[in-house]
Amino acid sequence: MDKLGGVCLNRGCIPSKALIASAVQYDKIKKAEEFGIRLTSPPVYDWTAMRARKDKIVGMLVGGIGQLFKSHGVTHYNGFGKISRTDEVMVIDEDGKETTLKAKNIIIATGSRSRNLPPFPVDGKRILNSDHMFELENLPKSILIIGAGVIGCEWACMLSMLNVEVTVVELLEHALPLEDSGVGKLFERELKKLKVTLHTKTSVESVQPSPEGVAAKLSNGSVIETNQVLVAVGRAFNTEDIGLEEVGIKLNKNGSIKTNAEMRTNIPNIFAIGDVRGEILLAYTAVHDGAVAVDNALGGKAKKNYLGVPSVIFTHPEVATVGLTEAEAAEKTEIAIGKFPLRALGKAHTENEIAGEVKVIGDKKTDKLLGVHIIGVHATEIIHTAALAINRGMTVKQLGSLIYGHPVISESIMEAAHDLHGESVHLAKKRK
Repeated sequence: MDKLGGVCLNRGCIPSKALIASAVQYDKIKKAEEFGIRLTSPPVYDWTAMRARKDKIVGMLVGGIGQLFKSHGVTHYNGFGKISRTDEVMVIDEDGKETTLKAKNIIIATGSRSRNLPPFPVDGKRILNSDHMFELENLPKSILIIGAGVIGCEWACMLSMLNVEVTVVELLEHALPLEDSGVGKLFERELKKLKVTLHTKTSVESVQPSPEGVAAKLSNGSVIETNQVLVAVGRAFNTEDIGLEEVGIKLNKNGSIKTNAEMRTNIPNIFAIGDVRGEILLAYTAVHDGAVAVDNALGGKAKKNYLGVPSVIFTHPEVATVGLTEAEAAEKTEIAIGKFPLRALGKAHTENEIAGEVKVIGDKKTDKLLGVHIIGVHATEIIHTAALAINRGMTVKQLGSLIYGHPVISESIMEAAHDLHGESVHLAKKRK
């Protein structure tokens, strides 16, 4: 990465959310009459302008990091870094000049990259990874997305809102397979509304050039003719050629760097943080890892704390979860579940976004809050109320007893908590 900010700022979170925001705005404009607004002509999106807006946002934030470095007295070397000794890093710039940096402590934060699969050789033209998507000069008329995880589903929603014909193939049982199965099923219903074709429990056996662009043969016997293919099947760890073998740093079986709760590798003065650790591949957990590593490098005794880390997915509608899934919780204890549909919420109707629900999972005996799963508008914003509750070990009763503003989408969390105890006054009385 030749720019400050890593994958999140340059090829992940920020550019993708900038483009998603443009797609969502376009979709809202198309539905303007539902808000009592008549357009004199149909809206037309400009992909080039969307990309330019994305680049402007990224450039501004990258420049901001540079200014922060100056403000805090951080020296930045632009080049390829390699650990040459346990207290030494060699930096090679683009001209081949070598600079040796001595350090009492070293923190590895090399991140991850799009994972490629040998059967689908990425060429940047017909077969793409997520990095290529940000630089497309024109959107295709049709695309096949291999993988219905977070990245695949975010692109599927965005592209379908921009009138691209989207087909998604997922090997596992449902879309967003790492999330709660109920959320996955609800999300699949929303994909149908977006006219996305989804094949679950299906694999792509081969891809071949065709007059349309690519012909993909699926394990269910069907053949998909499409302009391009996006391979979205996870991440690979950036551990190659950075000196790990030379100094004896141990790796996990999946190729990520092995660390303890203090972010230390097996060499005490060398730390690793973020994606390259292979635990939770999220930018915000990487920030937490970094704080832990720096604290310990300066003589502290900090340890990671992932209790209550939310998952936020910028699909349409959004998905956000925290804590255990229903299946995970049921394996540990007897559970109780509360649900509240967004269509029963006044604020959802005012925004014309009534799709989705909140599910609250609690321990039936102790009432301890175990998990909260949200699909719907603003889910990625309101999940943090539940994240704080889980982090602090609160009960479902305590979550529901908070006085929420009105009308707001986060009231749905309160209502789902009340529903777990059969006390939601905005749902029909349940028959025993």
